Amino acid sequence: MRYNSFGNTGIKISALGFGSMRLPMSWSEGGVGHVKMDESVALIRRAFELGVNYVDSAWFYCQGESETAVGRALKDGWREKITLSTKLPVGKVEKRDDGRRFLEEQLKRLDTDHIDVYHLHGVGKEAMRDVVDRFHLLDDVLKAKDEGMIRHVSFSFHDKPEEMIPIIDRGCFSSVLCQYNLLDRANEESIAYAKSKGLGVVIMGPVAGGRLKYPSEAFKKAIGNKQIKTPELALRFVLSNPNVDCALSGMETIQMVEENVVAASDETPLSTDEKAAIEKTADDLKQLASLYCTGCAYCLPCPQDVNIPKCFEFMNYHRVYGLTEHARNQYAQFGKPWIAKGKDASHCIECGACLEKCPQKIPIIERLKETHAALG
Repeated sequence: MRYNSFGNTGIKISALGFGSMRLPMSWSEGGVGHVKMDESVALIRRAFELGVNYVDSAWFYCQGESETAVGRALKDGWREKITLSTKLPVGKVEKRDDGRRFLEEQLKRLDTDHIDVYHLHGVGKEAMRDVVDRFHLLDDVLKAKDEGMIRHVSFSFHDKPEEMIPIIDRGCFSSVLCQYNLLDRANEESIAYAKSKGLGVVIMGPVAGGRLKYPSEAFKKAIGNKQIKTPELALRFVLSNPNVDCALSGMETIQMVEENVVAASDETPLSTDEKAAIEKTADDLKQLASLYCTGCAYCLPCPQDVNIPKCFEFMNYHRVYGLTEHARNQYAQFGKPWIAKGKDASHCIECGACLEKCPQKIPIIERLKETHAALG
């Protein structure tokens, strides 16, 4: 396993981090889920055994049971060896003392007396203004740090890239957690800025929220390696950025852990030429995808509630990126609000209400037929 200096914290963290958002779960018919604790503890500890020393959780993960599972995995001598990260649920804060209350409850869930890296979860410009500043959350978190309950204060970021800069410039954060992958490099400059200011940088979504766990011949062709698996390529791409300290992976099986450890342990990261080829391929494919649909959503609302942009997004995964298996899996999930609200292309009745609204003059009706034929 490779280890990197975590900003100015003095911590050495593994290039691969364990993201505990996708732990093994059991589900009742009523949709209530519970973490399979023994299986999850074994999974996390296997990562520890292979050199992963950074584990990340959050209040909301796995129906609120992720932190408990992580806490159990850290028993038997692991706590002293592992950098523990979790997050204050900013979106649930409604009054002044909520920040402290959540922190104390999280310490109980994790069964520990301190958290190494404590994030403000999912903040951007509005959340900082409307919640963090309004309820003085930073004051509470920094006070908890002075009391030894927190070692380092961080934030996980969900906003436009330029909005990361003023948060960094507040000068109180030791690290940032944000998205970056070969399909979405929007945060690249902000990551470099964070690094220049001494912050550690941890990446979420290195395989693009699961999109890149499926085969993509386009990216394999870009570097002339038909044998490399797309998830391995995606992970190596992220870790080839010198401003990245750690890439989190939500690993669900022992096999995923072992494969990702191999990829993250590779001492020969992608060459400059390979990285450039991948970036060019990603840019070319993104440009090609925009010819089919930019996702502007001017075509909505559809009288039949067909989610036209999402249909075309999934079609682009198939047609442009070669991520056919992922596209079909996602298309089958229409109607589940956390994946795709609305209905799939089969519900189009060819009324034509969308045609005049499209600024690109896409033949939407015909494209919807093609989409359902390919993915349905």
